[in-house]
Amino acid sequence: MIKFEEAIKITEKEAIRLDAEKVDLSVANGRVLAGDVYADADMPPFNKSAMDGFACRRADLDNVLEVVETIKAGDVPLKTIGKNQCAKIMTGGKVPGGADCVIMIEQTVAVDGNRIRFTGSKTEDNIALQAEDIRSGQVVAAAGTLLRAQHIAILASAGWVHPLVYRRPSVAVLTTGDEIVEPDVRPEGTCIRNSNGPQLIAQVEDMCAEPRYLGIVPDTPEGTFAAIGHALEDNDVVLITGGVSRGDFDFVPSVLEKHGVRLLFSQVAVKPGRPTVFGLKDRHFVFGLPGNPVSSFIIFELMVKPFLYRLMGHVYRPFKVRLPMGTDYSRKKADRIAWSPVFINENAEVIPAEYHGSAHIHSLCGAHGLMDMPVGVYNYKKGDLVNVRQL
Repeated sequence: MIKFEEAIKITEKEAIRLDAEKVDLSVANGRVLAGDVYADADMPPFNKSAMDGFACRRADLDNVLEVVETIKAGDVPLKTIGKNQCAKIMTGGKVPGGADCVIMIEQTVAVDGNRIRFTGSKTEDNIALQAEDIRSGQVVAAAGTLLRAQHIAILASAGWVHPLVYRRPSVAVLTTGDEIVEPDVRPEGTCIRNSNGPQLIAQVEDMCAEPRYLGIVPDTPEGTFAAIGHALEDNDVVLITGGVSRGDFDFVPSVLEKHGVRLLFSQVAVKPGRPTVFGLKDRHFVFGLPGNPVSSFIIFELMVKPFLYRLMGHVYRPFKVRLPMGTDYSRKKADRIAWSPVFINENAEVIPAEYHGSAHIHSLCGAHGLMDMPVGVYNYKKGDLVNVRQL
């Protein structure tokens, strides 16, 4: 059994970046940039008004101003603002030459048909200056950026309609166990429905990788061998849940070795998730995850997700907070780092969720994050600061 931190380092070291491809901007959300994106123009591209008002000279604010034109967004100003002149301008409109400020409509009164007077005591410039946000040629999104809605906006603004991104890893998902039936089957006797398969598919989809569900694998060496062989043929990563421990019907580790998969670890000092397997064959990678749903969920979040993101060219840094405990909390054994679902209450305190063990998947529903307890730590007292990894 190896330390959790060592297992993470091993997976990070073995991850390789996949090939890059160009995609349409409309499907780039969730992908990872494989090259820098540069602005092809200044942003703003000209001095523009930050509000509806009148563009004028600050030196003339105490005087009655003649309105010489009206400028809406998209117009090219026709006049240059001279002494005691102004132009009515809308938000986003190009500020005409000669003007050095925009006064708010609310701070003006009409004197007659085409003249106004400033009623305020002072004003900001209220002008968004050319290139104050971005200069032409500036990197607006660096390689390795995980694209979200805000990045899509900046790529669109820069005209990058076919960004270069890393390929989505194909991820085979298999569930083992003769007692497992698919969700559309009503279980009889000692059977249970397959929750791990749909769960892992959803987790893979959430990070924009490509899940490929290969079904339920019977608890036989032959069935396990055939299923894993098929999964290794054309997938970057294989996720197997169950069959990884040391029971009489846990065939996954030995079958992986028969397929030529080099196992780098098969037990990790983490709770839940001790019987976690990781190995590789050529450019194919395998994670054997525990069969209990909380274990498979948490190990995916802690270990598989960062690994898949590295294949996609992104260094994943989950959001973590350090908050006080809202109650006492203890455990009986402290030989492994432990992760448990928690809520954050209205006082920004950490409250452990009701948690009956690694089969209690409902404990994760509504939980705000996962709290860790390092090796050797048996209890937390109310008020102790703890680390919470956001879900």
